[in-house]
Amino acid sequence: MSNRKFPPVVAFTVPLFFGLLGFYRATQSPRFESYRSMDVLQLLVAGACLGAALLGLTMMLFRRRR
Repeated sequence: MSNRKFPPVVAFTVPLFFGLLGFYRATQSPRFESYRSMDVLQLLVAGACLGAALLGLTMMLFRRRR
């Protein structure tokens, strides 16, 4: 049986990877004024993935030890 005290690393790395990939792709757009609705949606999804990864990492680091 696996050790359930530490969540799997994949739960943090996959959203972090997709968040960073989406952020990088969105920053390659020429100007903010030229963003289309799909670009804005991509920024929102990238931010959500980064937020989920940071929340999971924070929960893992600061949870109570039993």
